[in-house]
Amino acid sequence: MDYQKIIVDRPASGVQRITLNRPDKRNPLSNELRSELFDALERADVDDEIGCTIIRGAGSCFSAGYDLKSDTSRDQPFHTAKGIGNWPRHVVEGFLRMWDLAKPVIAQVHGFCLAGGTELATACDLVYVAEDAKIGYPVVRSISPPDNQFYPWIVGLRRAMELMLTGDAMSGIEAAQCGFANRAFPVDELESRVLEIAVRVAKVPHDVQQFNKRAVHRQMEIMGIRAGIRAGTEMQALATFTRTAQTTFAEMRKGLTEALTKRDQEFGDYRTSKKS
Repeated sequence: MDYQKIIVDRPASGVQRITLNRPDKRNPLSNELRSELFDALERADVDDEIGCTIIRGAGSCFSAGYDLKSDTSRDQPFHTAKGIGNWPRHVVEGFLRMWDLAKPVIAQVHGFCLAGGTELATACDLVYVAEDAKIGYPVVRSISPPDNQFYPWIVGLRRAMELMLTGDAMSGIEAAQCGFANRAFPVDELESRVLEIAVRVAKVPHDVQQFNKRAVHRQMEIMGIRAGIRAGTEMQALATFTRTAQTTFAEMRKGLTEALTKRDQEFGDYRTSKKS
């Protein structure tokens, strides 16, 4: 396929690798990019030569989130019922499309993994991160909880509450410690270590592996993860009608960079950190 926003290669036998390829913008997840991503994942799911897929980002980071300069209601990669809450419901349906794939998907995370980037990573079956990665959901500071409210399920009550009430980022090491990621590696080892794991995953016969993956998911579903995350979309949609969220949207329309800088400047992180 002639993709414009992603690069697809096969770095080892049985392994497909998808690179989000908008490094100049920190790999924002536009609907065009997401359409290509889902197409590549679904093609791999019926390709007998592929046993698993790695998703990574080009340039300095995995992904800084959804493309806030685009109209997310247009050209969505698959149909989601319109009306209030269309976007969070659409995002969750995408999460579940990946969840329901027969073949495993691995996230390889370095640099920033923010907002929609975290939602993409958690949709993967395995997550490996650079030790110095920055993983967070700063949107909670001025607009709403996540579209996909995975935090309580993935990291537990107390850590989820801290992340939700501050919008602070975790390092890769912290992400592995709390369960967001499987393991953290030094950034210069991340690619080779992830590929080693992907090769091992791909060695398991596909007809067996699909049941291994589903066996874990079914236990989570019995505990309510599918219904819980779907219910969370209504809370996200409601939150966007607060006075603060509406003010933030107006500021973003005037100038996105300025609005995001204003959001984070009192916290001194993300785009306002001295290191940045």
